[in-house]
Amino acid sequence: MALTSSNMLPLGTIAPSFCLPDAVSGDLKSIDSVKSSTATVIMFICNHCPFVKHVQLELVKLANDYQPKEVSFVAISSNDIIEYPEDAPQKMKEVAKTLNYSFPYLYDGTQEVAKAYQAACTPDFFIFDKNLKCVYRGQLDDSRPGNNIPVTGKDIRAALDNLLNNMSIDQDQKPSIGCNIKWK
Repeated sequence: MALTSSNMLPLGTIAPSFCLPDAVSGDLKSIDSVKSSTATVIMFICNHCPFVKHVQLELVKLANDYQPKEVSFVAISSNDIIEYPEDAPQKMKEVAKTLNYSFPYLYDGTQEVAKAYQAACTPDFFIFDKNLKCVYRGQLDDSRPGNNIPVTGKDIRAALDNLLNNMSIDQDQKPSIGCNIKWK
């Protein structure tokens, strides 16, 4: 497993548009259909990565905590499913249902969306404000498999809390670290 860091999309970048199928419902979802008038969290994840598995329950808790505050969440998997069949849409649907994802889990089969967001690893996180400007990109928190630091989501939670309270978001943001996106 090769450790890969976020590319750190420039702050202020407007969220690239997309239209992708939701692995659970089969419906096409666009940035306009998933965005919130408050904040939108876009997460590049997959099923097989140990770094994603390490934080999956916190992703569910995070979404459950902030969706009532009008923050929307969307997960996107962009991995090559020929080499990594456990990341295929049917398997995505199984994981989403098992873990009770309250957010769409989209499949980026062309990998064009991952490229547009400059996503590099799983997990990779982006927060966009009400105008779809990037205000945060990077890690969930300092926890990694095996480092004995609890998974709390503190970095994303701090950014969301500041955004919701009209406070500035610390621009010194740590990149996420995980498995590289499995490019075709």
